[in-house]
Formats: sequence, C-alpha cells, structure tokens
Amino acid sequence: QVQLVESGGGLVQAGGSLRLSCAASGRTFSTYAMGWFRQAPGKEREFVAAISWNGGGSYYADSVKGRFTISRDNAKNTVYLQMNSLKPEDTAVYYCAADRTNIMYTTEGQYDYWGQGTQVTVSS
Repeated sequence: QVQLVESGGGLVQAGGSLRLSCAASGRTFSTYAMGWFRQAPGKEREFVAAISWNGGGSYYADSVKGRFTISRDNAKNTVYLQMNSLKPEDTAVYYCAADRTNIMYTTEGQYDYWGQGTQVTVSS
C-alpha cells in the first residue's frame, strides 16, 4: 500500500514558476513509476508527466514539454514537478499517482494509487 500527499500548489502569475511535491509512504515506493496528472473544472483528468522508479526515464505531455520537469528522490520518498513558464491554461488540480508495475503510463486508469490533489492557479 502506498499513501500519497501532494503539496506546493498556489497562486502564481503567468510566466512564473512553481514546484509541486508528492510525499509517499510505503517501503516499496522506490520500485514504483510515478506520474502527475491534472484536472481543470469541467474537463477530464489529463496526463502531465511520468518518471521511472530509478529516475532514468521520463515522459511528458506535449502541452508541458520544455516547461515542466519531473524528478524524484527515493531517499526522501518524494517526487517533484518543477513548473516553469506557467500559463493560465495550466490552472488545475494536480494529482500525484503511483504505478506498481513501473510503467510510465499516460492514462489514469493504469495507476494504482492517487493523492488528494493540490490546486494550481495561474493568473494572467
């Protein structure tokens, strides 16, 4: 079992930066692939980024590629999402997810565990 808690969300101006954190509990965390998803009001949850268990591989949605960076520190049981050059369209609730098969899936149905989310609002 894995428990996930997101933090670091808030209000920023367009062009600014924000770093989200996902703290995980569970002895098997280091063997799980991790992903970030987001959901805006009235829209479906969409994939943002994913990272392999050892941090050796990562994958990004086209909408955030070049602006966002996913990383992890297994010693701290934490996954990060560094968001730069933020746009109003990035406004959403951001969720952290864990995949026990260590596959960087881009669909939410393939992930086993989810956090409660953290709000990110980008003003124009």
